[in-house]
Amino acid sequence: MKKIAVATLGCKVNQFESASFISSFREAGCELVPLSHRADIYVINTCAVTGRAGQQSRQLIRRVMKTNPDARLIVTGCYAQMDPQKILEISDNQLCIVGNGNKHLVVEAALTQNNCDLSMLMGNIGLKREITPMPVRRFSGRTRAFLRIQDGCNNFCSYCIVPYTRGRSRSLPMQEVFEQTAVFADEGYREIVITGINVGKYGIDLAEGKTIYSLLARLCTDFPDIRFRLSSIEPTEVNDTLLTLMTGFSNFMPHLHIPLQSGDDNTLKNMNRRYTTQFFAGVINNIYRAMPHAAIGCDILCGFPGEDDTAFENTFELIKKLPVTYLHVFPYSKRTGTLAASMKNQIQKSVKDERIHRLRALDREKRELFYQAHINSVQNVLVEQRSKKTGLLQGFSENYLPVQFEGTGNLQGKIVVLRIDRLKNGELFGSIENTS
Repeated sequence: MKKIAVATLGCKVNQFESASFISSFREAGCELVPLSHRADIYVINTCAVTGRAGQQSRQLIRRVMKTNPDARLIVTGCYAQMDPQKILEISDNQLCIVGNGNKHLVVEAALTQNNCDLSMLMGNIGLKREITPMPVRRFSGRTRAFLRIQDGCNNFCSYCIVPYTRGRSRSLPMQEVFEQTAVFADEGYREIVITGINVGKYGIDLAEGKTIYSLLARLCTDFPDIRFRLSSIEPTEVNDTLLTLMTGFSNFMPHLHIPLQSGDDNTLKNMNRRYTTQFFAGVINNIYRAMPHAAIGCDILCGFPGEDDTAFENTFELIKKLPVTYLHVFPYSKRTGTLAASMKNQIQKSVKDERIHRLRALDREKRELFYQAHINSVQNVLVEQRSKKTGLLQGFSENYLPVQFEGTGNLQGKIVVLRIDRLKNGELFGSIENTS
């Protein structure tokens, strides 16, 4: 029996794809072991969205080489797609690099006795026109399942390497979306997170005439006992149709994560983002009017080339005045091959760090205001796990409130009705009212 260890960096799409690897390895009779264990085969699903992610990918490769120098090593994901030569230079193991467009071949490449054909397994991701088939049975240790319905991106934002590592937008046919959802339902999942690289573009490459909106409506209708959550969607794709769906279906969770990246119009233009700050503010206010209780998260890219103090202050003030719930703040990272990498006026690290510090303080302030507004409210919470810090059970409400409470372990994976009692040191605590 082969011992397999799988490591995953990066986005929810990568996590879905790694879950597919694990499902297939188990069907083949392999034993899955933690990355820290000595394995016969290591699979590393890499990320390249930032320079830090690429560094972590290289560190993982070196780590498993030390754990078992004789192991077979399969490297895939965006860093593998972006810089396979760098991986070849640092690895002495039996190495196989699999491109993003051929991830369905990872398990076969891992278990074969033959040497890898790198040219065949890498491929030209820009020529891929169909999404790779990657069925999943379970997500190990997770009470929420991720469902990848789309891959690739056509936007070509000037800072982003993803269109070059993931290719053009490709959608999973609707029938296959329903088949995968049915598998998750049979496995007992109570919540599914709909994910992709640019989920709002779902269906544009299919002849079915379907969109992300018609897909979500069908999912909510056909699987009424499952909570559906959208992982991330572009501001230009948040429209009245989506808000009507969210307010009309009780199993469509009131939670949206929307990338802003900058609150300065000139910076947005240089980023090749196709909206203005006025448009973005209108989107956020429309969501708030339709669902005042909804969680609204935003991505902010800090320190883009040419972002002067005025541009940063525009971003800070825009976020401060909008009813945003939380922020994900990232430093701009130069990615070779993107337009922004050759731009002048690159921002010093010390300036980025100071701006990130201020934005993360604003994030804490926003979260606490949102949390405070829900004290004494009753929430349906999906129980996930025990907190390592407090020993209490913890989970997320429909509107993405993280709540801790006292309860027995058999509640994991179930939906518990909680009353939120208090906010302490930035964390919410509640007590059970009912379970389902």
